[in-house]
Amino acid sequence: MSNGKRPQGRPGGGHPGGPPGMSMPGEKPKNFKATFKRLLRYLKPRQNRLIAVFIAAILSTVFMIVGPKIMGMAITELFEGAYNKLTGTGTGIDFGTIGQILMLLAGLYVFSSLFNYIQQYVMSTVAQDTVYDLRQDVNKKLEKLPLHYFDSRPNGEILSRMTNDIDTIGSTLQQSLTQFITSVVTLVGIIIMMLTISPWLTLIAFVSLPLSLFVIQPILKRSQKQFANQQKSLGELNGHIEEMYTGHSVVKAFGHEKKAVAQFDEVNEELYEAGRRAQFISGIIQPLMTLIGNFSYVVISVVGGILVTQRAISIGDIQAFITYSKQFTQPIMQTANIANIIQSTVAAAERVFELLDEEEEKKESTALHLERAKGEVVFENVDFGYGEDLLIEDMNIQVAPGQTVAIVGPTGAGKTTLINLLMRFYELNGGKIEIDGLDTRDMSRNELRQNFGMVLQDTWLFNGTIRDNIAYGKNGATEEEIVAAADAAHADHFIRTLPDGYDTVLNEEASNISQGQKQLLTIARAILADPPIMILDEATSSVDTRTEIFIQKAMNRLMEGRTSFVIAHRLSTIKDADLILVMDKGNVIEQGTHTELLEQDGFYADLYNSQFDEKVAI
Repeated sequence: MSNGKRPQGRPGGGHPGGPPGMSMPGEKPKNFKATFKRLLRYLKPRQNRLIAVFIAAILSTVFMIVGPKIMGMAITELFEGAYNKLTGTGTGIDFGTIGQILMLLAGLYVFSSLFNYIQQYVMSTVAQDTVYDLRQDVNKKLEKLPLHYFDSRPNGEILSRMTNDIDTIGSTLQQSLTQFITSVVTLVGIIIMMLTISPWLTLIAFVSLPLSLFVIQPILKRSQKQFANQQKSLGELNGHIEEMYTGHSVVKAFGHEKKAVAQFDEVNEELYEAGRRAQFISGIIQPLMTLIGNFSYVVISVVGGILVTQRAISIGDIQAFITYSKQFTQPIMQTANIANIIQSTVAAAERVFELLDEEEEKKESTALHLERAKGEVVFENVDFGYGEDLLIEDMNIQVAPGQTVAIVGPTGAGKTTLINLLMRFYELNGGKIEIDGLDTRDMSRNELRQNFGMVLQDTWLFNGTIRDNIAYGKNGATEEEIVAAADAAHADHFIRTLPDGYDTVLNEEASNISQGQKQLLTIARAILADPPIMILDEATSSVDTRTEIFIQKAMNRLMEGRTSFVIAHRLSTIKDADLILVMDKGNVIEQGTHTELLEQDGFYADLYNSQFDEKVAI
């Protein structure tokens, strides 16, 4: 899909470059000063190494700055020796002195490189140690955040804060901080060296700087506008490509290939035009700066030549000064770049600190201990709401050990919320939940959740072998236990038909097996865990009818002697439940066995009969 023109930038990765020597302004922090101070606190434990970096950067830069001046001395010695020989006023060129000067110059450059290596090495350890601490803090924080934090934010945003934002901080510390120190020292050093050679020539060099800024400022503004358009078009193109790639089967099914190609060509053309304008306008900046710089060099050379003829300055100093004047603008441009980078870095740090400042789960009590529950569950006057309005009010439920409790009701009735409260993913607004007579708030969350096994409608499998995914349910599970759990979940047969059997590696999205097979593996994992209380949230929704019958039998065996909570939409699957809770708008409006509820001829009876009416209508 192409119109023959190449866009500026790669779809799916990387940002096109800005104007030469300039960086595009990034996201600005809301509170720069406070965030910057907080970031510095992470550097405080490494202040000795930072001082070493600072000293090494100064020494490396100073040795490099002195180089042109020393080189100028060699040129002056060579020129004066040759001149004296021609005029017969001296002995000629003193190669011994020139050799000593060049040896000194070589030594300076070696020492400069050595200190540059030291600063880079030490700074890389400082940066990585700081990033390591940040990642540790973020990881610990994520473990303490309540479930509603993850429910209320996209996963990509949370991952971005832990990966992209922290990586931005690390790269800035490792590269931009030392570059900033070097640029400042270079700028100050060059100005001092230029002033020691000639204040008048320094004044000429200074005049060219505001002239350059005056000329490029309007061009820079137009360039940034075009780069913003380029980024916008690149984002649209990336979005279109991702959409068409992930939904390619739907595009083909509806015959929209030509429409997709036409849309791609349109966005691609916009990106091409925006990129062409941005690169053209930004490309003018460097030649203009070079032109102004060359005028400056001409003036410096003419004035310097006059000063040489008047013996006010040596020819080597003129050569050194021209070298310094060429280097003069570079640290200024680097400092401007780093100022933008630091803005983006502090903005990234602010996002990380926002996560670290999020309210954590309430501190848990560990006064009571629950080793292996018998399975008695009591909801007593439970109140709960996600916000100010209560979703559940004064809920009372009693479940005896070993009972199978089915929870039914329309979408949004509060079925999953009830399970979340049971496992303390959310804290109650009022009332209490007891397991075996113990208040769940008086025990550790980890100890509580070890007594539960869960099989959810949305399967979760990680990138690894099938064996590892099943064994996730129990630490130190043996091969026999894994195979037995898979067999009980009716997964053993399909696993053995795979080329690598239990060693088959599931990809990141486990898309190399079917949705039903994924569900079988999660059920096998729950069977292996052997918890005293089971939670099944539409556990058989993704399997065919025949497999569902097998799984139901396996589940019936699994649920023997243990308390089970089953969320079901197909009411035919929960006829044999010991207790059915009918929920609507956060309240249990009916409860009893299947037969009792049908005899009541209420909400459950209507719900049950409507499913069969729909089947008949179909």
